[in-house]
Parts: sequence; C-alpha cells; structure tokens
Amino acid sequence: MTLWNGSYPFYPGANACFPFDTTRAVIITVFLSMLATFIIILPGVRGRGRLFWFLRLVMGLFVGAVVLTIQFTRDWETGKVKANTSYKSFSRAVVNADIGVHIGLEGVNITLKGNPVNQINETINYNEHFSWSFGSNYDRTYSEGLEKGLPSPILYVAEKFTSQSPCAVHRQYRISGHYASAMLWLAFCTWLISILLFSMSILLHGGYMLLLTATLILFSLLFFFTARNTSKCPIQFGPVSLKTDYGESFWLTLVTGLLCLLLGLGVIILNSMKPEKLKLIFNLDKKRGAEEVWDKPCLLAEPSCSMQDMLMAPPSELFEVTATHL
Repeated sequence: MTLWNGSYPFYPGANACFPFDTTRAVIITVFLSMLATFIIILPGVRGRGRLFWFLRLVMGLFVGAVVLTIQFTRDWETGKVKANTSYKSFSRAVVNADIGVHIGLEGVNITLKGNPVNQINETINYNEHFSWSFGSNYDRTYSEGLEKGLPSPILYVAEKFTSQSPCAVHRQYRISGHYASAMLWLAFCTWLISILLFSMSILLHGGYMLLLTATLILFSLLFFFTARNTSKCPIQFGPVSLKTDYGESFWLTLVTGLLCLLLGLGVIILNSMKPEKLKLIFNLDKKRGAEEVWDKPCLLAEPSCSMQDMLMAPPSELFEVTATHL
C-alpha cells in the first residue's frame, strides 16, 4: 500500500497514462533535501578533504536512494507494441494504439494509448495496475477489470499473468518479486550500517558492509532473472507480437550493485596496502597528527620543549622531578 496508491489523489481511478508516482517523488524529495542540507554546510569543511567529503556524500545518498526507490518502480521489465486491435468485447470497433507492459516487483502495469488518443468518440488512454504481491489477489483484480469492462487489449495481456493461465508465469513472477524485494530491504539495512561505520571511522568493517550490500543487490537481480527467463506465452496482436526486455530499474540496480562492489573492494584493498591514503580520503590524517602530539613525551629539561607542549601532554606522561637538599 503506497501513498495515494502511487498516483495523484484526484484521479478517479487507474484509468490514466502513467500517473504521477507519489512514492518515488517522496523518496527522491527526502534524499534531495538531505543533499541540499549537506551542501549548505559544505563550506565549513576545510582543506582538500572537502572534495572527498562531498564525493562520499553523493555516492552514499545515491546508493540509498536507488535501493529504496526501485522497490516501488514498475519498469524492471518493459515491452511495447503498436497494433490495430479490437477495442471492446462484443464490438467490431478497431483502434490503432500503443500497448505497453511494465513489470515491477509487486505487479504489472498495462497501458493502452490510442494513435490518436481520441478515437471512436472516446479518449483511449489507459493505465491499469494488477498486483501479485502476497498481500493482494491478482485473479480478483483481473475479475474486477472484467466487471468494469476494461478494453480488450488490457484484459488480454492481464489474462496471461493470472494463476489459471496456461502460461504459468504468475507464480514465478510473484515469488521472484517477493525475494528480490526482501534482498533489497536487507541491502538498504546494510547500507545504513555501512554509513554508520564510516561515520565512526571503522573503515574496514564499513567496507565489508558495502560488499554485503553489493551481494544482496546482485542477489535481487538473480531472483528476478529466474522469472524473466522462464518460458512465456506469446502476446500476439494480429501480425505483431509484444515482447519484453529488461527495463531501466533492472539496469540501474545492476549499476548500483557494481558500484557498491567496487567501493567496498577499494576500501578493503586500501586499508591493507595504503592505509594512509584511505585515512586521507576519510579526513583522518589530522586526527593521527593529534595522536602523535599526545603520544610524544616532553621533558622540561629539553630546550625544544615549551610550556605549550607541556600543557598539551597528558598528565600520565609527565616525569616526576625530585628535589635535592643543598
């Protein structure tokens, strides 16, 4: 269940050509607000560490926004075809329209847009969502579409994904979408842990968390891949057929997973081979210098030792001075 069911609140129903996705808009707005807030305080970061700090900020917010947003997108698998097809059952009216299929983790969107939009005294511009998540009933939604009298192309495509269809793809998409979604939620949690570890300067374990995040993201792609490569029934509209392929969300998820993999490996390799450069990237070189000042003992008898150095030394490092009686 999403905010306003993922569309404008003033739409009477799902009969619209891809309504505004409010869930995605809310997520993007939140992350952009966080980015704007950190950009405001960016001038307060001194020295050359400002660029590294900004790059870490952008990459971290990008990964978090993508992992959270793709849970609700409906373009993991897409397909589109232009065809002349019958418009309604028990009618001889034929329309020229673009028929699209947009598959997400929780269901499928079927679009129908006329060329032109106004034909046979009607506005042909439909977008219907059929959910197969565990909290919904796909077959019941399909039956409700039959009762509403949805256009024949939409019902024809939706029938291919029902549990009673000979295509037998309903169970595969439902289970693979559920497990892919679970992997992405776990990836979002491990991303939060990695951000927390990096902020606490626990760099090695933060790198391990990034590797775990990348593994979970890639596993979500693997689960969806199993459903995508099952045998499918042809979706035929006269001489043309509707074929689907991986959509933007799938490729964006793949890029994000590979990015987390490279970043995690980079942190681990730098930590083992060149830890000083890793500390420089995370602005830890100044802290190291301060620790060296504290660790260095200072004797009052040394000419190079000043009173300021004495004040900076910890009390446990001060030497006791014994006085001799003349």
